[in-house]
This record gives sequence, C-alpha cells and structure tokens, in this order.
Amino acid sequence: MKVLLSAYACEPGKGSEPGMGWHWAVEIARLGHEVHVLTRANNVQACERGLADLNLPALRLSVHGYDLPRWVRWWKKGPRGMHLYYVLWQWRAYRRARALHRRQRFDLVHHITFAVWRHPSFMGRLGIPFVFGPIGGGEQAPWALLRTAPLRAKVKEALRWISNRLAVFDPSVRSTFRRAAIIFPKTEETRSIVPQWARAKCVAMQDVACGPALLHAEPQIGRTPPRFLFVGNLLHLKGIHFALVALAQVRAQLPDARLTIVGNGRDRAWLEGLARRLSLEDAVDWRGRLSHEEVLRIYAGYTAFVFPSLHDSGGTVVMESMAQGLPVVCLDLGGPGAILPAQCGVKIPARGRTEAQVADDLARAMIQLATDAEFRGSLAANALAAARRMTWSALAAGAYAEIESRLALK
Repeated sequence: MKVLLSAYACEPGKGSEPGMGWHWAVEIARLGHEVHVLTRANNVQACERGLADLNLPALRLSVHGYDLPRWVRWWKKGPRGMHLYYVLWQWRAYRRARALHRRQRFDLVHHITFAVWRHPSFMGRLGIPFVFGPIGGGEQAPWALLRTAPLRAKVKEALRWISNRLAVFDPSVRSTFRRAAIIFPKTEETRSIVPQWARAKCVAMQDVACGPALLHAEPQIGRTPPRFLFVGNLLHLKGIHFALVALAQVRAQLPDARLTIVGNGRDRAWLEGLARRLSLEDAVDWRGRLSHEEVLRIYAGYTAFVFPSLHDSGGTVVMESMAQGLPVVCLDLGGPGAILPAQCGVKIPARGRTEAQVADDLARAMIQLATDAEFRGSLAANALAAARRMTWSALAAGAYAEIESRLALK
C-alpha cells in the first residue's frame, strides 16, 4: 500500500509522542508499504538524519514538512493557544495532504499524532480509507482519589471531565469519527467515550512498544538498600504523592529505602512540601529533567519502577522499565494498567478505593518487592520477556493486519 501518515509529532531518538510517530512510520515502511509522513517542518531534518542512520536503502519512507506562518507559531509558545494552533495546523496540513494525494494517489491515510480523541483530524476528507489512532484521552482520575489534591489540580480535572463530555458534540470531532474506517482506542475508557454509533469501528490497540536498542540483556538485580524509581512530569495526575506516602510507610519497616524522582513540573514545590511533611527530605532524590538517553541509563539497579499515574493514556516509561527488566508498580488505570501484562509487576486496584487504601497497597507492593527476592526476580524476568515480545514491529504488523483484513487492502 501507499500510506500517508499524519504525524504532527515525529522525531527519532525521542520519547512520548515524537518517538511514537517515528517508530510507527519506520515499522509501517518495514512491512513493505510505501510511507509518506506529513509532520511539522522542524521535524524533517531530524527524520532525514534518522533515516540515514537506519541505512536501509530499500525502505520506502519519505518525510514532508509543513508549518503555519511564523506569526501563528508564536502563538503556540507554552500552553497558551496550543489547542487552537494544533487544530489550525491539522486543517492546513489536510490541504497540503490533498495536494500530495493528487500527485501520489495514496491507498490509505493514517492519523498517528497527536493521539488524543478530542483533537480532530481532517484527513478523512481525502476520500480514501482513513485510520484514526491509536487514540486516548478518555481516561479520568477517580474523584475519590482527588480528595487531597491541590485546588488547581481539582479544577483541572473538573475541566477535563467537562471537556470530554462536550467534545463529543464538537462537529469536527464527530466528523473525524464519522469519516474514519477504523478507530484504534488505546484504553477501554477512551472506547467508551466514542459515540455509540461509531463503536463498531473501534479495535483496541496500544500505541507504545519496545525497540531492540531498549532491551536489557538480563533482568535488573535490585540493590540493597531498596531503591525505587519514578520518571515523568511532576504533575498531580502522575500520582507521585501516593508514592511519597507509600515510601513513608515502607521506611517504617525498611529505614534505608529511597525513591528517585526524575522529571520536573509545576507541582514540584507541592510534592517537595509533602516530602518534608512526611520527613522524607533525606529519602528522596530529586533528579530534575534528564534527556531521553540519560533516562534510559538511569533504570539500572533499581528495585522497581513506581508509576501510580491517575489517567495516562499511554505508558512509554512503563514499557521502557519492562525493557530494562525492571518490575513495575502502577495503578490499574488508563494506559499503564492496560499495558502492563500479568506477572510483570503489581497493578494496584484504584476504582472505588480511597487515597489511603491505594497508598497502603502501594507500600505493601514496594515492601514485598524489596524483601522477597524470588518474587521480584520472577516479575523482572517476566517483564523483560514480555518487552521482547511487545516490539514496534509486532505492534505495527498487528495493526496493519487488522487494517488490511477490515478494509480488504494490500
């Protein structure tokens, strides 16, 4: 097939959405399809360098860049106007895609990034089969787990809830669902928010996987004293406060237990204040924001990766931890809960629970991982084995087998 891939974020060597866009592009091309990526203009050089580094001359992959005028790009700095900017980019990118389609005659158009269902894509207007996703964004933090959240976080969660309810009536979003031949929701929460009349098009599909470069040769051997790791933005929704409360309980039994926190964000001061109130000043290592390469090097030697996020759609760091042979402790919510296979870590039940119950269960899991070497070793080995199966090539092959089967395309 000749595939047009709409990937606003697409860049090799990156995590999160840019890395996701890049991996999907490469793996679809490796399946033998001719892939044309339409992305932001400032991603083109990095993608071309990435293609040169792959040194696969038979790979049929082209990158086309487009961006809005400079005066519009100024508007997107920071969170201000980002949604409006992105929607405008999607509309103008569709016009660029229309011109490309006149020359290339694509068989399929596939929207990859951004992977949020509320953000419309106009690529379905090209008049060829249109695949939307994998998409997320329908996940919501349980209200019972927001009791001690800062006011700002509570307001943001309420606005997110309202936005998810109203976006269903957005004409551009409804048009995206209507024109899609296949919709790939990442989680059951997102599938359930898709209008009933479009759910027959839905096929569950995650958007993250593991590349060979990530895979560790052997499961990680946890150090003594127990060391736990968190990687992500320092935001309330990441649930780091649960990890801090749990750590205080762990240290009541294991006084030398420590937590390393990699990342930065607007809730750092609040989290540092909580750590002080819990007398954890000397037990938490605040590493700040690190490059993706530095993050990949930091996984080694920890007891477990603790990621109690309240509503992530994906879970890149969960997959990275598994690829390093590191057991994962997460909540049974959103992408992390969907990604983590059984016997590769511990999933804490969160729905219908109180904050104290969730923190207690986190602490119990951390203590067991720190004190039961056989249990921890089994989870670590299973995590690495699962990561070796959950590759980008397997993910893309599964998605395109579904596409070809449903749409009778070759």
